Amino acid sequence: MYAYLEGNFTYKSPAQIYLDVNGIGYEVNISLNTYSFIQNLDKGKLYTYLQVKEDGHVLYGFFDRLEKEMFVLLIGVAGVGAATARMMLSSLKPDEVSKAIIQGNIKILESVKGIGKKTAERLVLELKDKVGKHTNDNNNIMQPVGNSISQDALNALIALGISKLQAEQALQKIIGIEPNIIQLEDLIKKALKAI
Repeated sequence: MYAYLEGNFTYKSPAQIYLDVNGIGYEVNISLNTYSFIQNLDKGKLYTYLQVKEDGHVLYGFFDRLEKEMFVLLIGVAGVGAATARMMLSSLKPDEVSKAIIQGNIKILESVKGIGKKTAERLVLELKDKVGKHTNDNNNIMQPVGNSISQDALNALIALGISKLQAEQALQKIIGIEPNIIQLEDLIKKALKAI
């Protein structure tokens, strides 16, 4: 229904943004990958996917078409819902997901929270022929936001569906091992792998 939305970012978190398009505010769920590109922007364009369910409509936004296409492919696989697809795109970049599927690397896919061995095997089986060999050389470095990096990471993990206790424990573990971590994206990815 909506191909993309372009406007001002009035609220941003690592899992959700509000996008003002000519006075209409859209609540858009995003991946950590998309957040890494838009976190320092005041306005921009997101490619969107509207999920219509019995209990409501949910809008997902993506920084580029490659990520949106990967999301659509992922949710087309039985057992992979929108929340799991967003978790995958928060843990891995779209080209990393493509590479893992093309190479049949079950271990990388299993490293994502919510993906078990059977689902990882199903992803490879169903998507190997569909996934192109796209690469994304945009290595966007994230900057810390004030002194609230651990709080931002905690909020992002909770928004991704992880319990507060689990998220806090994972963050404490990672910060204990790497106290000088300054990139929010890295902290969240490492915490996701520690859960």
